Amino acid sequence: MKVGMIFECGPAGADKAVCEVLAKRLKPSVRVSSITLDNKPKLLAECGEAAIQLLKDGCERVIIVWDLYPPWRKGGAKPCRREDRQAIARSLKKARISSKHVYLVCIEQELEAWLITDGRAISQILSRPAHPAQIADVKNSEKFHNPKKRIMKTFQQNTGRPYTDRIHAKQIIEAMPDLNRIRRCASFVRFAAKATGVAL
Repeated sequence: MKVGMIFECGPAGADKAVCEVLAKRLKPSVRVSSITLDNKPKLLAECGEAAIQLLKDGCERVIIVWDLYPPWRKGGAKPCRREDRQAIARSLKKARISSKHVYLVCIEQELEAWLITDGRAISQILSRPAHPAQIADVKNSEKFHNPKKRIMKTFQQNTGRPYTDRIHAKQIIEAMPDLNRIRRCASFVRFAAKATGVAL
């Protein structure tokens, strides 16, 4: 099965890397074709044309993935999932897409809400032989305010090094021994179902 994915990041972005790894973990036979649209406003405006391209390229389903919160958290209007969905619907309509095989996955807060669910994985990434790390799970991570700030603080406290999402997000996902804890995130469960065609 070939799955298309559309992201609000650049080609080396964390969202793309994480979702591609997760899709393969969920269903090793899946083939992923991704389009990155650099930022959220561009995704909302141009996802229709990107979805057409992926469907023409033979994708059986297309998933549009975005974070509810943009990286510029401070200031500005509070983001609204309904408004985002309406903007995406307009873009799809403009591109004359009527396919029922285009799905929307809005990550509550941001990608790091998925990562902080599994303290085991973060502990593995941060641990050194002389300094083992013991990081706790965050059980209601999609309700946790600013998960990226949480993970940045965790990295700084345990290593003195900054968290870099385009490097560390994929490492954390790959370090998860299983996907049991990330399944606490409703947006991940939706992503998994749409990426594989099978509900968890």
